[in-house]
Amino acid sequence: MAITLSKNLKQKQKVQITPSLRKSIDLLQLSRFELIKKVEEEIIDNPFLKKIEKNIEYFDSKSFDFDIESKINLRENLLSQLNELHIDKRASDIARLIIDCLDESGELVEELTQIEQISNYRFDQDEIENILTSVIHKFSPHGVGYRNYKECIQIQIDNNNNLSEKIKKLVHGILENEKLDDIEEIKNGYIERGMSDKDFNSAIEIIKNSDLSPGLNFEKTDYIEADLKIILNKSNKIDVSFLNDNFPTIELDDDLVSRVKKELKSYKNEELIKKINDAKWLITSVNKRNETVQKVGEYICSKQIAFFEDNPLKIQTLSNIEIANDINMHPSTVSRILRHKYIDTPKGLMPLKTLMVSSVSKTRNVSPHQLMTIIKDIINSEKKPKSDKKIAIELNKRGFNLARRTISKYRKKNNIPSSRYR
Repeated sequence: MAITLSKNLKQKQKVQITPSLRKSIDLLQLSRFELIKKVEEEIIDNPFLKKIEKNIEYFDSKSFDFDIESKINLRENLLSQLNELHIDKRASDIARLIIDCLDESGELVEELTQIEQISNYRFDQDEIENILTSVIHKFSPHGVGYRNYKECIQIQIDNNNNLSEKIKKLVHGILENEKLDDIEEIKNGYIERGMSDKDFNSAIEIIKNSDLSPGLNFEKTDYIEADLKIILNKSNKIDVSFLNDNFPTIELDDDLVSRVKKELKSYKNEELIKKINDAKWLITSVNKRNETVQKVGEYICSKQIAFFEDNPLKIQTLSNIEIANDINMHPSTVSRILRHKYIDTPKGLMPLKTLMVSSVSKTRNVSPHQLMTIIKDIINSEKKPKSDKKIAIELNKRGFNLARRTISKYRKKNNIPSSRYR
């Protein structure tokens, strides 16, 4: 067989994130408080930035102690642990994507299918699940990356080296039991199989002492300030505006830039050129960030007007992907925008993310609250107690496509006992 050397050219598309784009992405995730802090620090550090004084009192960095809390937040903590692992770039990119989909409590708020879409299908569900369980679930605080409270407890148990395998197995068995609403029945079953009363009580105590919001231990104690304000006018139309009060307005110091540029013609100074470009970038990025927050906020509020009319049953199911498709934005951008953003409403100050309601059905738009009401209505009208499986079959005939465990989950949230005890 002859061996020949040849040169082949091959075109390949590849998405590259520039340092500037990375900084812009990071800026999107900042809360109003963190953004104001960053702007104030940049004004001090960059001589080409100047703040426009307002007649009203604006947020003054001198009036706040920005070192009120020295703890790092959850995201910074997880990224720090990720950097120490030295895993390959693909696995690292998946882990970062998952971390960006965690909320303040450490819960994974996106479905694996949604994370797959957010990645533009660079990664499939199996890869994402693998990194979630083999990397994220090993991080501290134990429990982060959970998708439900059972999994949150299970992750903490699996990572607790002080527990015996016997107790771990017992805890898992209790959590996986379908009769969780009757602990005594579960206990009797284990005792009949030879388990001691002491071991069972120890397992229950471990479950009770588990942290169901492990990420909150790493949240900064920051001031909460709303980015947006909503007003429901007399014609029941929603007006959403960005709150410019107390937000520093910055601009480029054109006089100083002109003088420096004249000098730069004779003497090149890369550091000064970088400072000018950084000032321009910050002004553009902050304005873009605020416009995007308002755009997303307006869209969400227009969909959830029923909530503000005291009619929560008509609240619309809404996902990051739906918003992204309708306002021509990437789902990951929407996900970042929703982090740590608050809106001032007639019902009080609330996280913008609380107006997002995922559908519990893949075939129909049904919010958790709506499903709980439907289940309650079925049970109230039943002549003979129906099992969760029968309720699921009844709803699936209407096109809901729900699993029995979903019915069980929302029946329990309604504080309705199982058919055996009704």
